[in-house]
Amino acid sequence: MLARSSRRSVTATALGALLCGALLGTPSAAAAAGPTVTVPPAGSHGFPFLAAAEDLGSFGYTESEYFISGTATSYAKSGLWTSDGRWAVRASGSAAYKSRLLVRRPVDPAAFNGTVVVEWLNVSGQLDLSPDYWFEREELLREGYAWVGVSAQAVGVNGGRGEIKGLKGWDPARYGSLVHPGDAFAYDIFSQAGQALRTPNGSDPLGGLPVRTLLADGESQSAGFMTTYVNAVHPVSSVYDGFMVHSNSAVAAPISGRLADTLLMPNPSRIRTDLSVPTFVVLTETDVPGAAAARQPDTDSVVHWELAGTAHGDQWAFDLGNPTVQKSAGAAAPSPDCAAGSAPFNDGPGHWAMNAALRHLAGWARGGPRPPSGQPLSTVLRDAATGLATGGVRLPDVTVPTRTLTGGRDTTDSGVFCGLYGARDPWNGDADAWDRHDDGDPSDPSYPDTPEPVLSRLYPTHADYVNKVRTAAQTSVDAGYLLPEDAAAIVSAAQDSAIGSSTQSFTERVVQ
Repeated sequence: MLARSSRRSVTATALGALLCGALLGTPSAAAAAGPTVTVPPAGSHGFPFLAAAEDLGSFGYTESEYFISGTATSYAKSGLWTSDGRWAVRASGSAAYKSRLLVRRPVDPAAFNGTVVVEWLNVSGQLDLSPDYWFEREELLREGYAWVGVSAQAVGVNGGRGEIKGLKGWDPARYGSLVHPGDAFAYDIFSQAGQALRTPNGSDPLGGLPVRTLLADGESQSAGFMTTYVNAVHPVSSVYDGFMVHSNSAVAAPISGRLADTLLMPNPSRIRTDLSVPTFVVLTETDVPGAAAARQPDTDSVVHWELAGTAHGDQWAFDLGNPTVQKSAGAAAPSPDCAAGSAPFNDGPGHWAMNAALRHLAGWARGGPRPPSGQPLSTVLRDAATGLATGGVRLPDVTVPTRTLTGGRDTTDSGVFCGLYGARDPWNGDADAWDRHDDGDPSDPSYPDTPEPVLSRLYPTHADYVNKVRTAAQTSVDAGYLLPEDAAAIVSAAQDSAIGSSTQSFTERVVQ
């Protein structure tokens, strides 16, 4: 167990900033003061980019946006970097910046649980996206977390190849004053975002809520930056109390911020194990083939989960996030762009696992118990009867299956993002019907051309199905991979389904 205090006094924070400034050659006075926090103008849209489409007020939440500005430091390697992640850095430059924080927090201070999740917004689609907010949204809102999205990278602010030219192009009246000097400075901008939440200099983004625990979070491309942040930047910034690294690859993002320099990063890039704050690495089935080279034993400060039957992006995250993206970006919103007639998205248990992972990390960062370890997921072997992956963290969708869930898919004639959403293949409901597995990748020899399971044979009665789901859910709760309230929702959904019912039609079973 990590024995540490997540509370930091203003004096301790300022002292740490001064010491880091002395070591790195950064402007210590500016570091101690922290970035300036201001309120943006209304702009032409009248709302922030990525403003939630859902009614946050119905959950007791409010949404607001703030600008942070100051002088950011860029870093360069100091000494040899190896796969163990114990990476030293030196200051390599400084530049003025001005970026933004998107804040969702409880309206009632008594509802705040003391933990702030700070997400490094993802810019793979050439604009700001918040995938981990969507994956973790149920846990965030029901448990009273505050969530803050940080526009840490230049593309999100300045624009790139996409139709929307960043925040500045989307609403010049609101965001025209923003300045991003490049991704070499993204790491320190993210540090200063955390500092602005702990000790605001100007407007208070959290409206006076007292911060007990500050967690950094990043998914996919952002997870690559998060890996480098944990290994190289946190030791000299000491801003965050814990890290969620969701769906990273075997190689971390370059400290220079230049994509081409990824080739100069250690391969594999593992998480350093000598930090006093915890890091939780969660990989979906989509991620494991590309990340398996960086596997490492779990320690007192690093835990890994590999989730069977899940995808990098999935139906849950798409359904929850797409209305928000459409609200801001409209027709210019990035799309998975899957070919017509291709398999539907994976609708597996990724969000259930992320809810549990977040609660574990929050407690762990406050000195609580380390989360349970997860078994490695096989990157080759799949169950011949069900088509499901073997090994890994297995939630009820996988242990009491009704469909084949995969992390990949056939991307012929599809867009570049389509393959990240995995696939699902519903099974036959009727013993008189027959079908074969459609794994979404006919070139993969690990998917044999065999008849798929028949639901009426697996679950002869509805009660049988519900009992199996209930048992599997409790097993996952006992193992620490599923939260009790999510287990209750899974069992309720099983009870409401027609699986095992004698009145269920073949069509209904196939849809499920």
